[in-house]
Amino acid sequence: MTSCNDDGPAVIGGGPAGLAAAERLAEAGHAVTLYDRMPSVGRKFLIAGRGGLNLTHSEPLPAFLGRYYPEGGPLDAAIRAFPPDALRDWCAGLGQPTFVGSSGRVFPESFKASPLLRAWLARLDGLGLRIRTRHRFVGWSQAGGPTFETPDGPVETRHRGVLLALGGASWPRLGSDGAWVPILHGEGIAVTPLRPANGGFTAAWSPLFSERFAGTPLKRIAVAIDGHSVRGEAMITADGIEGGAIYALSRHIRTAIETGAGATLTLDLRPDLTEAALVRALSHPKPGQSLANHLRKGAGLEPVAAGLLREARHPLPVAADALAALIKAVPVRLDAARPIARAISTAGGVAFAALDARSMLKARPGTFVAGEMLDWEAPTGGYLLQGAFASGRAAAAGLLAWMAEDAR
Repeated sequence: MTSCNDDGPAVIGGGPAGLAAAERLAEAGHAVTLYDRMPSVGRKFLIAGRGGLNLTHSEPLPAFLGRYYPEGGPLDAAIRAFPPDALRDWCAGLGQPTFVGSSGRVFPESFKASPLLRAWLARLDGLGLRIRTRHRFVGWSQAGGPTFETPDGPVETRHRGVLLALGGASWPRLGSDGAWVPILHGEGIAVTPLRPANGGFTAAWSPLFSERFAGTPLKRIAVAIDGHSVRGEAMITADGIEGGAIYALSRHIRTAIETGAGATLTLDLRPDLTEAALVRALSHPKPGQSLANHLRKGAGLEPVAAGLLREARHPLPVAADALAALIKAVPVRLDAARPIARAISTAGGVAFAALDARSMLKARPGTFVAGEMLDWEAPTGGYLLQGAFASGRAAAAGLLAWMAEDAR
């Protein structure tokens, strides 16, 4: 086994949290080494920006913090220390100014991840960051240093402080495969089971509905479950449903399924109209008009929405009041979450109780944790990246404080 000793701190994981932590440490004057198991860093970051890099959100900070679960925990303090405005200033400092979209989401003006990542890596290179790719973290040596599997064989290292930012278990082909979970379990570190977040769910559609409407969006709807409701869009898939409105409620849907009681969503297909207004619109069908045309012209329903009504109740009621009530509350039974590998992000992770106030593992002094490895979750819309950046910087601040204490 090759041995490598280094007086500087190590960051393990080259996603946004790891890179943010490495930058904070390097800015403090430390010689930082970053390890990643992939051939290059920032791969999931680049994929996140494929349709437009949603960095953060512009809503007021109290509302912004309310998007995270659990509320009021250590991540809350990390985001307060590095809030959305600070992230926007950081981007501008890299020559990548941002703008606020119509939905309040914040994007780089280039709308892409690659220019931002290139500028970021150039800054990190200027700060002296050493990046070691194709290094898979496999645990700790008897001497206490992190060990890696590499194409050239196992490597044992020694560093003055280690920061883990290994991600969750979604999109494993991009680097975050959750392989660290048994490693930490073996050290007696509490890890909440990893589960899919911001992902789709399966539903038992009829073959006709599935074949006709897979890939069709449901626009301008409201979705509710167990007293929680959001407006947005969803997408019918061949075997279920996904999309922004579903992602926003994924924790509540997943919890309902995990309890064994199953999950039944309620979809309001016309949230902009009251039930009474729908009754009036549907009360006078034209003679000879098909029910599909009646729903389209009277209630403004697209074919996919009409098809969803038939999935919920067949045959459909004819009376205007019964039709209106169904349109405002279509029940959709969901059977299971899609596999974690297909989710956008991960719920679960290192329990905050396993960390001290500086994000250091109580069971392994000198080892800090950041990013999606931690047991928090948030919806899409900029909250995930903001949490990664903020937690990376917070853990780095904790490591800096620990090193300062250790030097005394």
